[in-house]
Amino acid sequence: MATPCKPSHAEIAMKTDRPTAIRQHLFAHGYCSIAEIAAAVGASEPTVRRDLLTLVASGQILRSHGGAQIAVSLGTEVAFESREQINLPAKRAIGQAAYAMLRPETAVFLAAGTTVLQLARRLRLNPMPLRVFTNCLPVAQVLMPVAKISVTLLGGNLRRQNASMVGPLAESALTHLWFDQLFLGGGAISQAGEISSADEAEARLNALMLARSTAPVIVADAAKFGAQLTYGIAQLGGGMHVLSDAGLDQRWRDRLGDLGCTVALAAPV
Repeated sequence: MATPCKPSHAEIAMKTDRPTAIRQHLFAHGYCSIAEIAAAVGASEPTVRRDLLTLVASGQILRSHGGAQIAVSLGTEVAFESREQINLPAKRAIGQAAYAMLRPETAVFLAAGTTVLQLARRLRLNPMPLRVFTNCLPVAQVLMPVAKISVTLLGGNLRRQNASMVGPLAESALTHLWFDQLFLGGGAISQAGEISSADEAEARLNALMLARSTAPVIVADAAKFGAQLTYGIAQLGGGMHVLSDAGLDQRWRDRLGDLGCTVALAAPV
């Protein structure tokens, strides 16, 4: 069992740069709970959770069981594969429900993200004829052996933290494409209903995906709601379908309905 950590007075004083203070505290003390981190950096627990979302997205820390710890290595292995394990049952349930929404013989865009990857894994188990477009290397790798599925991987700059292709080349490719469906993971969804990302290039590409899709589906587990990352993608609204898990409370369901979204909750698998 991890030894509980106690904040020092020096750490409490570090308020000007919370992400740095959080990293230094976790480096010094190892695994800590959200409450311990909040006390150490002199911030509220919701504020710390928002900071942790950014640090997880950049591969600098790992989240688990209501707390966090410093990532033991950097790059795709930590930033993507380790994030895949967070809330995994909920992500699998969402992937199963998203699979039921697919229509054979259509063009589908699967955006980069650990929840969308669960949809790709489910699709590999029971393939159907589809034209799949993606900017996510793991999604392309999962579907590569499936003969029924045509896979197009966007070119561009490799964003290692999300195993994704972004940048001008990827954006240019999207301007010539239309999709029957888009499955887009939400890095964070604010109370105002804005989807946001930790990366500017990813946010810009995601916004373009939404503009080129007839039926966008936002797939996000309940932990993503009520948070805000740096770069805005789009405002939730009419014509959008939000697919989450059973952990999404009634307040959020009502809020999404007020925004004009169709809401569905995935049953546990």
